[in-house]
Amino acid sequence: MSNPGQIDRRSLMVGAAVSATALSLGPGSGPALAEDYPTRAITVINPFPPGGAADVVARPFAAVVEPIIKQPMVIETKAGAAGAVGGQFAANAKPDGYTLLMHIVSISGFAEVDRLFGRKPKFTRDDFIPVARLIADPCVLVVNDKQPYKTLQEFIDDAKKRPNELIFSSSGLYGALHLPMALFLKAAGLQVRHLPTAGGGPAVTALIGNNAQALVSSIAAASGQMKAGRVRPLASFGATRAPSLPDVPTMKELGFDLEYYLWVGLFAPKGTPEPIVTKLRDVTREAVKTEAFEKAMKNIGQDVAYQDQAEFKAFWDVDARRIEDAVRSIGKVEG
Repeated sequence: MSNPGQIDRRSLMVGAAVSATALSLGPGSGPALAEDYPTRAITVINPFPPGGAADVVARPFAAVVEPIIKQPMVIETKAGAAGAVGGQFAANAKPDGYTLLMHIVSISGFAEVDRLFGRKPKFTRDDFIPVARLIADPCVLVVNDKQPYKTLQEFIDDAKKRPNELIFSSSGLYGALHLPMALFLKAAGLQVRHLPTAGGGPAVTALIGNNAQALVSSIAAASGQMKAGRVRPLASFGATRAPSLPDVPTMKELGFDLEYYLWVGLFAPKGTPEPIVTKLRDVTREAVKTEAFEKAMKNIGQDVAYQDQAEFKAFWDVDARRIEDAVRSIGKVEG
């Protein structure tokens, strides 16, 4: 007959081994976690109104992911505060792989803005796991078709003659479309009034309605309006001319040392188990290579600029420092 003490010790050792395995896979995980995931719909938070860069990338992305994972991928819009509302919601979501975030370059500056105003940051970059970058779109300065400007210099000359008369729209204070325009205005010595909106889509709407005369937009978000002739590009913020806008000079060509990209990336909340993150990376890698996704990006004048997790994290670390510097350069701006 076995000694009861020996049985208890053996059970304890087995239990400890099982617990160690579960812990190594992350909270709520099991050995088959990566194989089982997902078992239900995945929600991707779009932190901007429809029509912005995150939205026009997230929707075709979800469409090609669904057949791969054999589950729905739902885009849920939670707009506000130039993308901070959706970012905060995702940062506080359960880290189980069923709530993800599709965000843009501005995610890097929110904590710095809070610090600028003496507030405790609502979230920081450390609250997210970068899964993959999907696109990196050089921004473009556009004016609406009611304006006479055919070149950037014509815009500059008129703005200097009429300080604080012209208006530019943006996706919100310290948002992805405010930062490059503010840096350009500072470099050119211009005084142009700011009309912050709730996202890239409303910023374009303000422009074509002539509530604003200028806007720095992603090429993707402004593509349809450029094709329709409602807005006119004057200069891009890329290191080289954009393939979809070969006749549009860069800021650097025109004498301004400015370079700015509106990239879109997929993020998971901090604490998401590594096997789930690995599965998401694999799915994303497969999805961005599909003909359907590449065609969808081409239709909005955008090339896929995919980076897997390690490469994206390295890129994000460098890019975030530049965005934080831009926020500090702009300084305190009240709504």
